[in-house]
Amino acid sequence: MQIVKAKTAGFCFGVDRAVKLTYELVEGGHRVATLGPLIHNPQCVADLEARGVVTAPSVAGVPAGYEVVVRSHGVPASVYDEIRAAGLVCHDATCPFVAKIHRIAKQASEEGRTLLVAGDKAHPEVQGIAGHTAGEVFIFADLAELEAWPGPKNGENGIFVVAQTTFQVTKWLECTSFIKKGYTNAKIFDTICSATWARQQEAEDLSQRCDLMVVIGGHHSSNTQKLVRVAEKHTRAVTVETASELKAEWFQGVNTVGVTAGASTPSSIIEEVLNSMSEEIRDEMSFAEMFAESEANLKPVFAGKVVEGTVTSVTPNEVQVDIGTKHTGFVKLSELTDDPAIRVEDMVKVGDKLDLVVEKVNDQEGVAYLSRKKLEARKGMEEVAKAAEDGTVMEGVVTETNKGGVIALVKGVKVFVPRSQATMRRDEDINALVKQNVRLVITECAGRKIVGSINKVTAEANAAKREAFWADVEVGKTYTGVVKSLTAYGAFVDIGGVDGLCHISELSWNRIKHPSEVVSVGDTIEVYVKALDPENHKVSLGFKKAEDNPWEQLKTDYPIGSTFTAPVVSITKFGAFVRILPGIDGLVHISEISNERVEKVSDVLKVGDEVNVKLLDVDFDKKRISLSMKALLNDDEQAEEGED
Repeated sequence: MQIVKAKTAGFCFGVDRAVKLTYELVEGGHRVATLGPLIHNPQCVADLEARGVVTAPSVAGVPAGYEVVVRSHGVPASVYDEIRAAGLVCHDATCPFVAKIHRIAKQASEEGRTLLVAGDKAHPEVQGIAGHTAGEVFIFADLAELEAWPGPKNGENGIFVVAQTTFQVTKWLECTSFIKKGYTNAKIFDTICSATWARQQEAEDLSQRCDLMVVIGGHHSSNTQKLVRVAEKHTRAVTVETASELKAEWFQGVNTVGVTAGASTPSSIIEEVLNSMSEEIRDEMSFAEMFAESEANLKPVFAGKVVEGTVTSVTPNEVQVDIGTKHTGFVKLSELTDDPAIRVEDMVKVGDKLDLVVEKVNDQEGVAYLSRKKLEARKGMEEVAKAAEDGTVMEGVVTETNKGGVIALVKGVKVFVPRSQATMRRDEDINALVKQNVRLVITECAGRKIVGSINKVTAEANAAKREAFWADVEVGKTYTGVVKSLTAYGAFVDIGGVDGLCHISELSWNRIKHPSEVVSVGDTIEVYVKALDPENHKVSLGFKKAEDNPWEQLKTDYPIGSTFTAPVVSITKFGAFVRILPGIDGLVHISEISNERVEKVSDVLKVGDEVNVKLLDVDFDKKRISLSMKALLNDDEQAEEGED
């Protein structure tokens, strides 16, 4: 078994600085109290307490005569005020990276900006950062909390965005991407400690090459737990504080172990764990287990071999499996399925057994790359070939389109369906078939050339539907149909194996320039039969409803002689058209505009003017309406004369 230690494991710069400062003070004869545990490592804190260092929960808890050490996490500005007020000697061990964030928080306060902090609300570092601004602060742990935030109370001054120095890098990238899109006045500061970036990246890389990751650090250490989460995306990960927590069974069947440590883990503990691992593992293994391992190494693994694998870990991009040899098996998402919408965790879980085919073997690294998709395709190919012989209808899903047609996945086999065999109408959009389940027959199966037809199946089904349709159809009958295609003059609607034409004039009571203003391809709409031509198998459809007819509303709501205010929508030489209802305009003739002679309509009226008019006459057959502005002026004059 190989043990690989991460290069950046152990104390980061800030923690190392705080620990060295405290030990130097103790060795110099100072009586020291730290505000909270100096670091998140119980063993280190216990050793300091044995040397007389007091862990004080607050400034008030510092014993008389003791000097205060502010730990690397930092504290709110108010705590410094308390220290000064108490007259205590203060040794500030705040990590320089954290102190930089404090200055940013203070600047946000001075400029009236909202401060966003990515981190753990309960962590002392985050509490300290929030305590250095007097303005609005929002703390979020992940993208979900950020997306749920309603936004700043005062968005005019902008936003400052910082992160806890040990925040998970992948989460930070997700969150900053969201902020950049949603808040253009946000200023983002990359405050994750460079050591954290390096440590997490190294854990990410190492975990992909190991059967097991051992993360050494305090169980309550934030950065240690983040390393565990990063590692377990790719492999099995465990955490220990000391060598005494190691368990021999963890290492059974393991070929390579990766070891890393949190930023608060002393080098002495790391060395202790590394030294104990090899001894304990070898002592616990029996001769039978060693022999079994040797036998496993001898099992031949080669490209093309079919193996059974047991899932040992699942990540968003791949599955790791045990294939009964010393090779670590990997199945990439692309080798599990062709469906981009399916998540790995929805397909398999730890403990599942999968039939797989070996694609490639790297004996030097002890890795085998496997595929379930290719094995299923191998099995599916036999079924497809048989279906081609006997004409069996098969089911598949369309995965993509190309210039010549569409690709359907049938039993794991890619089947090409030519454009002419994909849809019943030439003008139908084949892109609408993508991700749709389809029924098809295999028309050609020769080596890798596999061709199918959706039309043949659809045509047979439609023939039965058409026969039933023409036996039952009548003018006025209502159908629920699907819009199949659009032309300049109307929309073709499938009403059950038969495509009927809904003319553009039948789509809306308003004037429209194109059917797309009302319907789209794929829409499900309710239509009724307006006319039939059984001899030529043509159906004319109506979509607009009689109850929505604005001319009927005009009869009811606008009797002759009624007056109302309406906007001018167009100007002509002979008058102005006024919008009464959507789709209905009335004409105010030039002679009906004013009692004064009007030479040019545009001298008196313009489009958009609101005018008072009187309804003079309506010709419902010719759809013409006469209005008058002058009539209202005359009515007003007569009313005034009557008063006199």
